[in-house]
Amino acid sequence: MELQMEAMAASIGVSVPVLRFLLCFVATIPVSFLWRFVPSALGRHLYAVLTGAVLSYLSFGFSSNLHFIIPMTIGYLFMLFFRKHCGILTFFAGFGYLISCHVYYMSGDAWKEGGIDGTGALMVLTLKVISCAINYGDGLIKDEEGLSEAQKKYRLIKCPSIIEYCGYCLCCGTHFAGPVYEMKDYLDWTERKGIWACTKDKPAPSPLLPTLRAIVQAGVCMGLYLYLVPHFPLSRFSDPEYQNWSFWHKLFYQYMSGFTARWKYYFIWSISEASVIISGFGFTGWSDSSPPKPKWERAKNVDVLGVELAQSSVQLPLVWNIQVSTWLRHYVYERLVKKGKKGGFLQLLATQTVSAIWHGLYPGYIIFFVQSALMIAGSKVIYRWQQAVASKNAVLANLLALVNFLYTILVLNYSCIGFMVLSLEETLASYRSVHFVGTIVPIVFLLLGNIIKPARPVKPKARKAE
Repeated sequence: MELQMEAMAASIGVSVPVLRFLLCFVATIPVSFLWRFVPSALGRHLYAVLTGAVLSYLSFGFSSNLHFIIPMTIGYLFMLFFRKHCGILTFFAGFGYLISCHVYYMSGDAWKEGGIDGTGALMVLTLKVISCAINYGDGLIKDEEGLSEAQKKYRLIKCPSIIEYCGYCLCCGTHFAGPVYEMKDYLDWTERKGIWACTKDKPAPSPLLPTLRAIVQAGVCMGLYLYLVPHFPLSRFSDPEYQNWSFWHKLFYQYMSGFTARWKYYFIWSISEASVIISGFGFTGWSDSSPPKPKWERAKNVDVLGVELAQSSVQLPLVWNIQVSTWLRHYVYERLVKKGKKGGFLQLLATQTVSAIWHGLYPGYIIFFVQSALMIAGSKVIYRWQQAVASKNAVLANLLALVNFLYTILVLNYSCIGFMVLSLEETLASYRSVHFVGTIVPIVFLLLGNIIKPARPVKPKARKAE
């Protein structure tokens, strides 16, 4: 069996541990499909716990499950005994434990060398544990006027039982790579309430076609990745030949390296999407069209064309790692913005810093997410100019739209080198090779934004009552 695994791994260019993970990851699709036939809510919770634990054991070994138990226990104890402050306590305890695992395992180095561990699954679990605790703490707030729409929708009045909590954390369809979701949605889905309540007049929609679409998309993404990666290896950035290329050749290679790497993530999220859809959990209601069509947005973690053809950097968090971006918006960004105020660069930078720490403490991650904050802020400046001239000069507005598109391509693919190579030395070497253009350009736009300030649109005066 081991020889067969080695032969199969060699044929697709991965290590045996990575192949074992991929097989278990793909197995989440049939396992999630069988979830639909478990007869009771309690049975479905138990099924979620057992299948999640078994698949993670087969993927990462026994120690991974022990690592999952620790933040789950800490979060649940805080909810039981320190409800008023359970959200903030779980946030720092959860991230503290995740950081310690990042430092201990140095997973980024292991992944680059063909190894794998449970840190990626622990990252997803940490966000679930934190959001559950924060929502339970929000359940104490009596004045709903001070709550955001997300807080009103997801806050928990009653503490979930241990089996509900464990099922939520370890549900196999989302355990490995997300998407992150809310406890309230998980409970309604498991108990077949809300949009999952089926009647003779309103049967559950069939998930087969959207599942098949996600599987086909996954196959295409993996095929493209396997084809491209030998042509654009990351090792080229430290190759003397790369340093002899022209400026534009280096920029092109940076673009192709980022483009190639993204297909790996598209594959992972497509498999996860298929798993969540086929379980029924991906269903988010019916469209307003006639006849109405089922929507499966909860499972969607990436919009491939939305990323590759993004008109501005501001759109990227809406189409890349969508559910984690939503989590960061609800549980970090919005909670740092004072009521009645608009968020600014500092809130954006703090949110991106949390995202960087969540990924790991490698310098490449930190640099990438600081770069992301600059990238988004610079793109906002261009967009404000575009909006200011849209009604006056269509040609200039279209030109600015093109500038924003090209700016996004340049800065995104320049910045993501740090995310891929991880080390400070390699990141700075790649940035230096193109004269730090992807850092300088956003700063220039930010400075120009403080000089060239478009006039605010004049609000029409309210008509006086006669």
